[in-house]
Amino acid sequence: MIPQAQLLDGSGRIQSMIITDTALIVPAYNESSVIGATLEQARTIFPLIVVVDDGSRDDTFDQARSAGALALRHSVNLGQGAALQTGIDYARRLPVDFFVSFDADGQHRTEDVLAMRQSMLDTPVDIVVGSRFLGSTTNMPALRRVLLKGAILFSNLTSGLKLTDAHNGLRLFNRHVAETIDLRETGYRHASEFTEKIASNHYTYREVPVTINYTAYSMQKGQSALNAINIVADTITAKAVR
Repeated sequence: MIPQAQLLDGSGRIQSMIITDTALIVPAYNESSVIGATLEQARTIFPLIVVVDDGSRDDTFDQARSAGALALRHSVNLGQGAALQTGIDYARRLPVDFFVSFDADGQHRTEDVLAMRQSMLDTPVDIVVGSRFLGSTTNMPALRRVLLKGAILFSNLTSGLKLTDAHNGLRLFNRHVAETIDLRETGYRHASEFTEKIASNHYTYREVPVTINYTAYSMQKGQSALNAINIVADTITAKAVR
């Protein structure tokens, strides 16, 4: 049975909401300790969730399947970008209008996805990008904030876009994007590549405020300041060899 979210309508009465025109795409690598809770919460509103287990050494795949997700598995670890592209390729088969990249570690919120979807419905664009710098963060290290600001400046200079948050993994996009985007970067630099694709493929876009929850777990899983430095370095290298 698909769980239902109970929301208050304008008169204060409780109503149920299930969103079936939107698929969440969740790349996952060794996330067995958290992915069950993440999916359980997300599925109260979004029952269509595609999880791509990127060659995990734990039981992430079984946990995702038990939580009701459509679970896929890479036989070896290929990187977050590859897992996201696999998820997009599979989700295109579903009867949905919108696609969302969503993290497995609990740092993204379903209420932000709802706001992004509503923004898309109100004024359609190809991509709605979540921005923590228009919104808020919890427990974000000061050094990471500085490094991300630098990465955003660099990304905007090289892509020609005007984003306030170029490396936020929370994005909602339409079927045109799902059918035309082709992510080649396998690791964390796929976030930079996604931004570059917005420019090179001439996708229309908008940013909306979101909240990113940094936890000790998510920081340990790859949200360190060093990762922000690596993203910038990889982007410079990729530009230099073209």
